[in-house]
Amino acid sequence: MSGIFKAYDIRGVYGRDLDEAMAEQVGRAFVSFLQCRKVVVGRDMRPHSQPLFDALARGITRQGADVIDLGLCSTPMSYYGNGSLGADAGIMITASHNPGEWNGFKLSRRQAVPISGQTGIADIEQLARAGRFQPAARPGAVTRHDVQAAYAAHVRKFAALQQPVRIAVDYANAMGIMEARALAGLLDITPLYDTFDGTFPHHEANPLKTETLADLQKLIRGGRYDFGVAFDGDADRVGFVDERGAIVPMDLLSALIATIMLKRAPGSNILYDLRSSWAVKEAITENGGKPHMCRVGHAFIKQQMRELQAVFAGELSGHYYFRDNFYTESAALAVLAVANLVSQSGRPLSQLIKPLQRYAKSDEINSEVRDTAKVLRRLKEKYAQGEILELDGLSVVFPDWWFNVRPSNTEPLIRLNLEARTPELLRQHTDALLREIRAP
Repeated sequence: MSGIFKAYDIRGVYGRDLDEAMAEQVGRAFVSFLQCRKVVVGRDMRPHSQPLFDALARGITRQGADVIDLGLCSTPMSYYGNGSLGADAGIMITASHNPGEWNGFKLSRRQAVPISGQTGIADIEQLARAGRFQPAARPGAVTRHDVQAAYAAHVRKFAALQQPVRIAVDYANAMGIMEARALAGLLDITPLYDTFDGTFPHHEANPLKTETLADLQKLIRGGRYDFGVAFDGDADRVGFVDERGAIVPMDLLSALIATIMLKRAPGSNILYDLRSSWAVKEAITENGGKPHMCRVGHAFIKQQMRELQAVFAGELSGHYYFRDNFYTESAALAVLAVANLVSQSGRPLSQLIKPLQRYAKSDEINSEVRDTAKVLRRLKEKYAQGEILELDGLSVVFPDWWFNVRPSNTEPLIRLNLEARTPELLRQHTDALLREIRAP
């Protein structure tokens, strides 16, 4: 079972890495570690999510804790269930955007505070592998609770539409089907791949891979829509295309959502991913907000949001976090925020994004290296004349360009992001950086 306990969750191939026996052990270890009494558990549509739930619930109840079974739900719905039902902890059974043979568990404490490798997953792994549990004198019980209606009512409170908005939505046969029910009746939705199928027959449920957006783009270009939306497998991430079918950069979408969040909560703290365009920080400031850079990873972002009571945070990977959803992701709230802005402005999404396209920016570029620490040291020395920031990997800022390099948590990879004031500068510095990174 090696390798399933990750930095942010537990995840592996069902039947090879993760099975019912391990799921039961994880349930017992989870309760033993947290000493919790009431655990909210949701699951995605993969065919093995139900047997994994049965085993996980068996482990939880054997250790004396009760299970509130949310049934099928998105990850944002499970977080909402954790916080709104006053649970001690929560588990979402999902492998997110991974292929259908994968599954896993996302773990959280009370109020949906995430459990990461540094804050409990390593301890839970140790307990699960040791397997030395004393069953509770009185086992817990499993009760069913449908969170769908309450989550929908919660999301709908934030609707501020001034005219009809028509969108196309690619559900990728996954949990966006349930996430978007909160928007039913508010928006005119044309669905794509809106039946549950854990084998993902049409494409991966991963809007970060631009090829997965091709069908949505084709649909948008063949009709009259305000914008298009694509959810990932558990609907804690969402990608957007504009009314012409052009892909909207996820960092610029964060800036756009920030503007409408600041209308509701003027002067608020807003977090932005350190890989984001300069335009994101600028837009937050221009709209009266207080921008704060954050490192990559939901556990870090949610902690910093709580510390600052930030109203919103956006991550380059399409995670959009809201204070109003217990400082966690809500793809439905992100979609509604964009719909509110399009409706109120009377302008198409492409025009709303255009003023934010101020700089030339790269996609994330991955390079396989033998020694990531050595590469980081070399880059720090070579670019020492810039402003150096080591919040997450190495960031170096110059007056007319910047870059960030981060080692992967799981692979011998360096991830490069950079931006410049002109396309020519971007090409020049990209080539130079890749030569340094990939040098023997």
